[in-house]
Amino acid sequence: MSMKNHFKRDGSLDTLLDLDGEIFPMDNGYWSKFEAKKVEPTNQIPHGIRYSLTLHDRNNTRILGFDNAHVHKTQQMKYGARKVTRDHKHKTEKVYNYEFKSASRLLEDFWDAVDQILK
Repeated sequence: MSMKNHFKRDGSLDTLLDLDGEIFPMDNGYWSKFEAKKVEPTNQIPHGIRYSLTLHDRNNTRILGFDNAHVHKTQQMKYGARKVTRDHKHKTEKVYNYEFKSASRLLEDFWDAVDQILK
C-alpha cells in the first residue's frame, strides 16, 4: 500500500494540510505554528509533504520543531559533517532524526512533545 493511499483513507493528510498557516496561542504565553504543503515526492521527502510544526516561548524563541524544510548536519559526524535533508525534530539547539509515519502520527508526536515541555 502506498503512503498516498494510506493518507487518503485516514484523512490525516487533509487535516495536516488544512492546518497550514495556523497559529495556536496558549494561555502561558507559548504559541505554536503549523506549515504544511503537498509537494512532489523526492528521495528527501518520500511522503510528499513539506512541513514545519513549531512551539515558541513567550520571547518568540523556537523551543521545539518538527520539520523537513531545510538541510541540517548529521550528528554522527562532527567535523565536515554530511548535510542531509530529511525529517527531523529540533529541541532547543539539538536536532534529532524523526521517522515520518503518517500525518496523524506527526500531529500526535508534536502535541505529545509540547505537553512534555509545558509540564
